[in-house]
Amino acid sequence: MSERTSPNYLDRAVDHALDHVLGPAEAEITLVEYGSYDCPHCRAANEELAKVRDRFGNRLRYVFRHRPVTGSDIARRAAELVEQCDAERFWEQHIQLMTRSTQLTEDDLRVVGASFGASQDDGARVERARARVEEDLRSARNSGVTVTPTFYINGRRYDGPWDESSLADAMLGSLGHRVSSAALDFASWAPSTGVLLLIATVVAVALSNSPLSQLVEGFWERKAALAFGDAAFAMSLRHWVNDALLSIFFLVVGLEIKREFTVGHLANRRAAALPVAAALGGMAVPALVYAQIVGGGPWSQGWGVPMATDTAFAVALIVMMGDRVPVALRIFLTAAAIVDDIGSILVVAFFYSGDLHVGQLFLGALATGALALLNRSGVYRVLPYALLGIALWIFVHAGGLHATLAGVVLAFFIPTRPPPNLRALTLQADAIIQAESRHGDEVLRHGPSLPALRAIDAIHDRLESPADRLLRSVEPWSSYVVLPLFALANAGVALGTEVLDGRAPLALAIVAGLTLGKPVGLLLASLLAVALGVAVKPDDYSWRQLAGAGGLAGIGFTMSLFIAGQAFPLAADFSAAKVAIFAASVLSAFIGIAILWHAAPPVKSTVDEGEAVRAENRAAA
Repeated sequence: MSERTSPNYLDRAVDHALDHVLGPAEAEITLVEYGSYDCPHCRAANEELAKVRDRFGNRLRYVFRHRPVTGSDIARRAAELVEQCDAERFWEQHIQLMTRSTQLTEDDLRVVGASFGASQDDGARVERARARVEEDLRSARNSGVTVTPTFYINGRRYDGPWDESSLADAMLGSLGHRVSSAALDFASWAPSTGVLLLIATVVAVALSNSPLSQLVEGFWERKAALAFGDAAFAMSLRHWVNDALLSIFFLVVGLEIKREFTVGHLANRRAAALPVAAALGGMAVPALVYAQIVGGGPWSQGWGVPMATDTAFAVALIVMMGDRVPVALRIFLTAAAIVDDIGSILVVAFFYSGDLHVGQLFLGALATGALALLNRSGVYRVLPYALLGIALWIFVHAGGLHATLAGVVLAFFIPTRPPPNLRALTLQADAIIQAESRHGDEVLRHGPSLPALRAIDAIHDRLESPADRLLRSVEPWSSYVVLPLFALANAGVALGTEVLDGRAPLALAIVAGLTLGKPVGLLLASLLAVALGVAVKPDDYSWRQLAGAGGLAGIGFTMSLFIAGQAFPLAADFSAAKVAIFAASVLSAFIGIAILWHAAPPVKSTVDEGEAVRAENRAAA
């Protein structure tokens, strides 16, 4: 494998002695194509590439690498055939194979082979050709190529349209393309959510300890209202973030929980037993530790603060440690975090809500019933669910429960669908597109018809279930907008010894709950589950490594801050809790890293690496 493991980049640089290149070596733009002679899309793209080369001239260096269509014998033989000709005649034969007929045929191979005297009797030349094609195929695999054509612009994969205009915009590096590329690079980096959350936290703390502190606090306490005629719904900006925007985060969590319990790591009872047991222990013991230290009094309601785990930070640290953390351990911690999220949601629902108003909650129940009716009726459009979700949020907020619970309820009723028949959908889409392409030269006809576009939209909608589509659309907003805004609005605290004056027991209870209660509870519950035969620990990681994961689970940030905001109405208590949460999270990170860093080298995992990364990225939201 290449040293560069990211599928967004080319696995090896262009080599004029090895690659087939058009254009000067010093060209400022390099366009690499992985293509196949038996691919109709590559043939169509060939015309666009000619236009691009005409437009850029010597500013462009174009490289073609073979990636014969999988399962196509004629595509592989065509690639090996063209590699038998002399290097100076490659492009002549390449163009013939791409353009001689609308679809590659045996006759094309005979004509092209005869034009330069190809012969199977020349064993050495045939073997060199096969080796050359195999090298390109290896490069395609290492670069993450799965379809043809796939293009790389200056070493970075380009996933946009390959018409002349779109390719030109990408190669010229338009502002929109540069911003999009940078955003995709950052989002594809697993620790990105944790890093962004850390930056927002540092900014919030810095502002709270600067001359701008009063101005910033006044900004978050400023009222903002939604007005409908004489009726108005007003909250401070901080409450809009905590009660409204954070509902998006809870919606994502709810969708993740639903997926994990249907098709994810918690769908199989045996596979789910260990992380479920670990998560339950990791919630119960910290709450008990807190209660033992605090006892009764005004702080007793804070027992839920040390129960939560901030997966974004934990995953970021795990990924940064690379191979020192077995893939199976990453999946264990991710699954345990999902169960932890469920516990946090239930704690907020039952213990941190306000005075209940039966009338509003009855209306919320009606909205929930309407969501259930939509689900049972097979309604797969997201808009009706979104409108009912907004109504549910209003009723839950007015009813005295925490409004973010509306996001979880909504997620439960967003429908899923059986996996689609991809072959049937692909054939249907191809038939529509081919039928429309035959009308391209008609008078007063400028593009696909409206019925054709609607049919293609229907095919596109069927590719994903509404739940998966909503999760894919909303998750980035949750990770890269909602959570940083939550940190900016809530993480600010004026640092100083006076913050803990008279509140040392409160801070000690939170720190002990997260740094000691979390890992101890997680480890003891796991040991007990295995000893009782309820669960089985994989051989991929040791008990010491599991203890290290328990240490990282003590990083309580997002949900810990959120619950602390509900548990401590006095600003001074909340400030002390925030300092304790910060201190415990930093200490837990050091404890977890130290244990995992010095643990024995992991056994090579049998779990798919890509599956682990996908699980981490989902949970990090």
